[in-house]
Amino acid sequence: MSLRLLAGLAVGAVLAGCQSGGASGAMASADPGLTPATDVRDLVYVTNQDAASVTMIDAGTHEVVGTVDLQALGFSSNAKPHHVVADPDGAHWYVSLIGENTVLKMDAATNRIVGRGAFEVPGMLAYDLESDRLFVGRSMSAVNPPQRIGVMDRDDMSVEEIAVLFPRPHALASNPRSVHAYSASLATNRMATVDPVEEDVVVQEFMESMDHADHAAMDHGAGEMIHTLVDFAVSPDGRTLAGTGEMSGRLLVWDLADPARPRLTREMDIGPRPWHPVYSPDGREVWIPSKANNTVTVVGTADWSVQSVVRGAGIAEPHGAAFSSDGRWVFVSNSDTKNEHPGEGGTVVVIDAGTRRIVKVIPVGRNATGIGTRARP
Repeated sequence: MSLRLLAGLAVGAVLAGCQSGGASGAMASADPGLTPATDVRDLVYVTNQDAASVTMIDAGTHEVVGTVDLQALGFSSNAKPHHVVADPDGAHWYVSLIGENTVLKMDAATNRIVGRGAFEVPGMLAYDLESDRLFVGRSMSAVNPPQRIGVMDRDDMSVEEIAVLFPRPHALASNPRSVHAYSASLATNRMATVDPVEEDVVVQEFMESMDHADHAAMDHGAGEMIHTLVDFAVSPDGRTLAGTGEMSGRLLVWDLADPARPRLTREMDIGPRPWHPVYSPDGREVWIPSKANNTVTVVGTADWSVQSVVRGAGIAEPHGAAFSSDGRWVFVSNSDTKNEHPGEGGTVVVIDAGTRRIVKVIPVGRNATGIGTRARP
């Protein structure tokens, strides 16, 4: 099924140079004691959804270098920051605010707001390395959001919305080697491949893309149940797409030999409620937090087998994962809504990618959710 891009529905106002502060649309400074980022720092950004804040961690020293308090910038306590990505050079970072129907563009050197785009209940963000685009999905908390994803211009934060024609689009990823982005439904086993250049969308059922031989050989332990795809990750070489099914407890893998038409090649059990997957920088592993059993599963991509299962103090309702630029450290955000780890609830666990050992537990804010670093293949 092919669809044309819908007309632009909303235009974000650029805030640079505005005089008034806060949520009304102006530049506003973060905590004056915050250590500013630079283009040579490798920072990890963590959204604290119930604390209306974003914590910044130095990926090398594992120290918190500051926190942006969104209420201090004029937003409500219900701002609900959910996901964050940053420019490859670290100049700007972008955060989705579910409760404010907004995506913010922040200057990393000052942590001031320099742009914003209006978008209803934004959830996941995907950075397009091939252009000035930022893809935006819908929050999982939205019961009946529009059946469209957003394509924002990172320069002026204007947005076009693209129909995907399935309910509750959530999982989202962009291909680092092509113009394509991928979205999937929480409510049906359907996904969409979006080509914003050709203004084309291809929607397909997961199983429709399989070869007959692959379908016959696959273990269908999950039956025909709805997978509830939480998120996607694309391999650094752009050849493989991995997605996690909350309800099926499965990792699904698509071949992207033709990036416009993903082909499902396998499913594998990965544990209950797998959340946001992330590829290692070398593409040899996929790391997958599992919210229901407080573990992080490491899958080798050579044969798609489980290599390790990481568990330990600080891993409590793990949500997202991100690698340091050198691939040495894995940072896992933990919602910890049951306050299993002493503190305010919400941690980031630092794991040595080689030894699989937890080296540090960093308290952040309540209900830590999305985690991101500088965009890179």
